[in-house]
Amino acid sequence: MSADTIDVVLYSSELFLRHRLQVVEELWESVLRQECGQKMVDLLRQLRDLCSPEGQTTNGQASSAVELIEQLNINEAIRAARAFALYFQLINIIEQEYEQKQQLNRYTDADADSSEVDDFPSIIYSTNQREDDLPITKGFGSDILTTQVKQKGTFAALFPLLFQLNVPPQQIQRLISQLDVRLVFTAHPTEIVRHTIRDKQRQVVNLLQQLDASEHRASAYPWEAAEVRERLLEEIRLWWRTDELHQFKPTVLDEVDYALHYFQEVLFDGIPQLYKRFKYNLSQTFPWLEPPSTNFCSFGSWVGSDRDGNPSVTPEVTWKTACYQRKMLLDRYIQSVKKLIELLSISMHWSDVLPDLLESLELDQSQLSEVYDALALRYRQEPYRLKLSYILTRLENTRDRNLSLYNRETPSNEDAPMYRSGADFLAELRLIQRNLTETGLSCQELENLICQVEIFDFNLTQLDIRQESSRHADALNEILEYLQVLPQSYNDLTEEERVAWLTTELQTRRPLIPAELPFSEKTNDVIETFRVVRSLQQEFGINICQTYIISMCRDVSDVLEVLLLAKEARLFDPLIAVGTIQIVPLFETVEDLQRSRSVMRQLFELPLYRALLAGGYAKTKVETIDASSPSLPLPLPSASLTPNLQEVMLGYSDSNKDSGFLSSNWEIHKAQKSLQKIAEEYNVNLRIFHGRGGSVGRGGGPAYEAILAQPGNSINGRIKITEQGEVLASKYSLLDLALYHMETITTAVIQASLLRTGFDDIEPWNEIMEELSARSRQHYRSLIYEQPDFIDFFHQVTPIEEISQLQISSRPARRPSGKKDLSSLRAIPWVFSWTQTRFLLPSWYGVGTALQEFLDEKPEEHLKLLRYFYLKWPFFKMVVSKVEMTLAKVDIQMGRHYVQELSNPEDKPRFEKVFDQIAKEFYLTRDLVLKITGHQKLLDGDPILQRSVQLRNGTIVPLGFIQVSLLKRLRQYKSATTSGVIHSRYSKGELLRGALLTINGIAAGMRNTG
Repeated sequence: MSADTIDVVLYSSELFLRHRLQVVEELWESVLRQECGQKMVDLLRQLRDLCSPEGQTTNGQASSAVELIEQLNINEAIRAARAFALYFQLINIIEQEYEQKQQLNRYTDADADSSEVDDFPSIIYSTNQREDDLPITKGFGSDILTTQVKQKGTFAALFPLLFQLNVPPQQIQRLISQLDVRLVFTAHPTEIVRHTIRDKQRQVVNLLQQLDASEHRASAYPWEAAEVRERLLEEIRLWWRTDELHQFKPTVLDEVDYALHYFQEVLFDGIPQLYKRFKYNLSQTFPWLEPPSTNFCSFGSWVGSDRDGNPSVTPEVTWKTACYQRKMLLDRYIQSVKKLIELLSISMHWSDVLPDLLESLELDQSQLSEVYDALALRYRQEPYRLKLSYILTRLENTRDRNLSLYNRETPSNEDAPMYRSGADFLAELRLIQRNLTETGLSCQELENLICQVEIFDFNLTQLDIRQESSRHADALNEILEYLQVLPQSYNDLTEEERVAWLTTELQTRRPLIPAELPFSEKTNDVIETFRVVRSLQQEFGINICQTYIISMCRDVSDVLEVLLLAKEARLFDPLIAVGTIQIVPLFETVEDLQRSRSVMRQLFELPLYRALLAGGYAKTKVETIDASSPSLPLPLPSASLTPNLQEVMLGYSDSNKDSGFLSSNWEIHKAQKSLQKIAEEYNVNLRIFHGRGGSVGRGGGPAYEAILAQPGNSINGRIKITEQGEVLASKYSLLDLALYHMETITTAVIQASLLRTGFDDIEPWNEIMEELSARSRQHYRSLIYEQPDFIDFFHQVTPIEEISQLQISSRPARRPSGKKDLSSLRAIPWVFSWTQTRFLLPSWYGVGTALQEFLDEKPEEHLKLLRYFYLKWPFFKMVVSKVEMTLAKVDIQMGRHYVQELSNPEDKPRFEKVFDQIAKEFYLTRDLVLKITGHQKLLDGDPILQRSVQLRNGTIVPLGFIQVSLLKRLRQYKSATTSGVIHSRYSKGELLRGALLTINGIAAGMRNTG
């Protein structure tokens, strides 16, 4: 081992992590001492010392903590809450830096550590292989999925593994050629950190990196580290004096700006490195295979286009979002071209120039004579600089036109030379690249720019439209009543009658909707949404917006309604069955997941729908409808959808809220298997879109293990995943973490597509899971939906009402029904509330009872079976591991404190019964998880995560006590206001601000909140 390697190992060791934590804690205390005084520092220490070694609340702790906190005035309580919140943010930074170093070391070590494949059970290769693709040897197995590769998660480990397992290269090549990983940023901000605070955090990261360098560089002067520490102290003091809370409710365009932050700071410059990693590591093992396209990993976005329950997302906002994204790209491209002008100073005196470049310069001169007049003399012997100057002018003209379109103004430079698409810009860059190559030169900056344009085009992300299914039905109902088309209301038709009418209407080009819209605001909004999609495709190309997601999709008519509205906006031509919109049903509740197979089968049976998927009647054997109509084809955009590809989205959040964690995961697992089987029957390629949230209760958790746990052939090189809330900050704030995250997802997709265990197809195992799922769902619903006191318990014991007042989202916390029931409450605040109180109930409740009832039948035999499931079945292990992680974050004694302190006196007896029911299930679930995993304590199998959870738990405890105190005072104030007698020393605003700060702090400490 080299000296450099030894240094790297020491650098990223646990000892180094503890040292960094100590440094940050010293800085934190120093800032508090300067800003708040020694008394506050002593108080915070005293509160933290009350915790158990595992960071859990103890029985005797509550009274001591309450006694301390009740003595605090509002300003002291707020300062204490802010101090703990700051501490969590600093700890997050340290851990992210540490994790980044660990990933770098892991990646470095992957080449050196060869994976030994020994005696493993048989692996089953993907069933889409041909006979000539069968491997020469077999006998290697599934444990490799969860041992060697799980430890690595890199291309450097994956490709040697595939080679050792003798996976046919033809099969690998086919998969690589169709590789499609899509990561979709969403406007579900449980990430409540302000943009300003993000900048502060980034500055702290930079200073910590400087401190690392000064402490580990042999040539560093002793005073350098001290100087950096002093700058860190200053930065944290500035951070302390910066407000953590948003001063206003963010607009949708604010949310767009937040999402683009990660592209600006990390992804735009980082994404070419992902392709280089893939290409290099593939060539090391399979040098004869072709790498994937540069955009094998691409990005989508719901920010500015997801209008489900958010009246603020208007067609105009979606238009501005697309323009805003293009502006960001054009600005970056302009910077890159300016840098290339500096770099490519090649003179014709010393280098040949090919004729095609000289010809393009002549054409540029005729179109941009002013550029020629200004620069011809300066660059008369430097053709690359002159060419790039022409390119720069076209980009600037494109940017100016885009600004006019953003403001809905008529562009003043419409006739100026510019780029109408990224493809035109790319062609000019490739011309330069080709000339350099032919003369024996290369330019890495140019290669990076070409890669960026290939990935991002002029659009940055693909915008997905999402709307709730009933909005389309209500819109059609109003339109048809206005036109008097049907003898009865459309909403009164049966499903069969709706499908029959929609199918008939979809076979005519006759317009249904008038140009002028005499309808209600809601109906007009639906219609205008489709029209703006049409405008976007005409201006930006089809790739900017081609996916329309139907949330709460239940029936075939839900899909056909969207197709009819798309036809009215000229996004679909019924005569030839060609369209530029992909309709994606989102199945969310357990009932909808179970019905999904029937819905998709009925859709695939419809000739018109199958023709749409295929790319038109001309590409199918289906007879076309009467084409004698004199009408001309609709002027659809030139590009078309991927042939025979059906995307289906599965919702983790609402299925969990509806049926509990275990049932939700099993129903999603089953739905994927059945949907893949149906798609294969109809020769349709399926892409599953996983609607995962940040928390375990909404599908969150390690993506790598989750992908490997997917069933059978449900991936086949394609996956689409939402990236939500605090996930963006934890995965995309630092370059190496972002690259590693994208690499592990891609690695898992390849691995899950080429290798599968076959355990998903063992019918007796499936029957057991079906039984466990049903029992878990029954116990979960008996509490959530059948316990008469539960709704009151939830509203009093958790800070749900206060969370709804956080200025963190442009979208309301509830669906627009006006009721304060669970059906109208969105899954995000539902999970967020339980996380704040440390119950984390949606992520585990019902699991323990289901397992216990199964064990009661045959205790020893069934325990052995469950342990075998955990060792061998990726799906079962993923479920148990997520439950284990959540249970480690639960603090049931802290939950009891919320119940005791926040319950109304008259409600406390009945709420105590609800709590006892929850606590009983918690202890049962914890004990059974430990039995199945064989661990002595939760997370013994993952000491790094265990350490992280314990580190946070200890400081979240006193923050929870502060939150309860402030919530209690706030609610007493509200009660006094209602009665007309106010005795509080503090205003409602002060109390609310304090409560919101504690919500902010606990969210930072828990890391995965909602």
